[in-house]
Amino acid sequence: MKIALLVISILLIILVLLQSAKADGGPTIISGGQSELFANRKERGSELVITRITALLGFAFFVICIVSMFI
Repeated sequence: MKIALLVISILLIILVLLQSAKADGGPTIISGGQSELFANRKERGSELVITRITALLGFAFFVICIVSMFI
């Protein structure tokens, strides 16, 4: 159980670092600059796959943590 959590944790860290930054214009909002933060950006191809795998691994991490708490 602990090894599975370790592997999932490492994979989650790697996948989150691989994702593209969706909030590139964050600092410009505070300063009042023009930003495309709220522009419609659809994920396609590898970005969509990485996002779905990240969500799946996050859910698995959550479930394993809850289950291991009761064992």
